[in-house]
Amino acid sequence: MPAAGTKDYYQILGVAETATPDEIKKAYRRLAKQYHPDANPNNPQAAERFKEVGEAYAVLSDAEKRRQYDQVRKDPFAGFGGFGGGARRPGGAPGAEHVRFSFEDLGDVGGLGDIFSSIFDLGGRRRGRTRTGPQRGQDVEFVVEIPFAMAARGGKVPITVPVTEECATCGGSGNAPGTKPQTCHECGGSGQISFGQGSFAVSRPCPVCLGRGTVPTRPCPTCGGTGHVREQRQIMLTVPAGVDTGSKLRLSGQGERGVNGGAPGDLIVNFRVKPDPFFRREGLDVYCTVPINVAQAMLGSRIRVRTVDGKKVALKIPAGTQSGTRFRIPSQGIEKSGRRGDQYVQVKITVPSELSADQERLVREFAKAANLKY
Repeated sequence: MPAAGTKDYYQILGVAETATPDEIKKAYRRLAKQYHPDANPNNPQAAERFKEVGEAYAVLSDAEKRRQYDQVRKDPFAGFGGFGGGARRPGGAPGAEHVRFSFEDLGDVGGLGDIFSSIFDLGGRRRGRTRTGPQRGQDVEFVVEIPFAMAARGGKVPITVPVTEECATCGGSGNAPGTKPQTCHECGGSGQISFGQGSFAVSRPCPVCLGRGTVPTRPCPTCGGTGHVREQRQIMLTVPAGVDTGSKLRLSGQGERGVNGGAPGDLIVNFRVKPDPFFRREGLDVYCTVPINVAQAMLGSRIRVRTVDGKKVALKIPAGTQSGTRFRIPSQGIEKSGRRGDQYVQVKITVPSELSADQERLVREFAKAANLKY
C-alpha cells in the first residue's frame, strides 16, 4: 500500500507493481486517449483523470523515478518528501527536480497525436529547445506503389498525402476571428504544470491550453481551437529511374508544418513496385521468358523481344536451341546512377495442343526419318 499522502500510480494506470515498461506504456496510451480533453470537451472529471494518468506515467516510465517512488510508497520519510501532493504551477519548491515526458506515446488522438508530439515533445530529441521557440515540423512517411515500368524508366505520379496544416481561418492561433486569447487559468500562462512536493517534482505541458499558456476566449469554428486542421495535400511526384521496392525519396519541406515559425519537416516516400507479368528484376538486370515454336527451335529464327524501355530488339535463335536456353541482351536492363544492367531472355519451346490429320502424318514421317521414338 502507498504511504499516506502518496498517490497510487499503479492503481491509476491499472497495472501491477511488477508491470513491465511495455505494460505501463500500453496502459498509459489507452487511458490518455480515453480521457484526453479533445475526446471529452467540457468534462472536468476527464481532464482531471487525464492529469493523473500523465502524472503516473511520467514517474513510472522512468526507471530511476519509479525506484524512488517505490521507496517513498513504503517509507514516506525516505528523503523525497512524498509524491502526489497535488498539482503545482511552475516554480515549485526550491531545488525541485523536474522530469519531463513526451506526448509521443499518445498516438493519434482524433488526428492530433502527432501534433502534440511535434509541439510538446520535451524528451531527448528536442531537449534544449525553448517551448516558445521555433520548432521544425515532423517528417511524414508515405508509401507509394508504382508499376514496374515506371520504376525502371522513371516518371511522374500524383499522390495525396494526409498532413496537418495550420488552420487558415485563425492563422494557427485557435481563436475565432476577431477575438483574443485569454491567460490559461490552469497554468497561469506558463504552459506547464508541476506536481509532487519536497525535493521531487514532475513537469509536463498543461493539458488545458496544450502548452500555449493561453486559451481561446471563443474557439475557432474551423479547427475547434487547436490551430491545426488535417488536410489532403496533392503532390505530383517525380519518380527517379531505377527505384525498387524499399527505395526512399526525401522531399524537403513537404512534411508537417513547423511550430512558431519553424521550418517544415520533410516528406519521405517509400516505394513499393508492383510485380510485372513479363519482367523480373535482380539488381540492375531484368529477366523474362519468351515462347518459341518447335520449328524456330530446330531450324533457328529471329524473334523480337520487348525491353524495359518499351521498345523491341531482335534476338537471334540458333538452330537446335533447347527449351530453357538463356540469352543475354547487353545494356537493356535497369539504368541507375550511370550504370545499366542486362536483359536475360529464356526461351520456352511450345508445341501445338492439337494436330490435324495431315499435320500428324507429317510429324510421324519426320519422326521416322529422324529415328525419333514416340
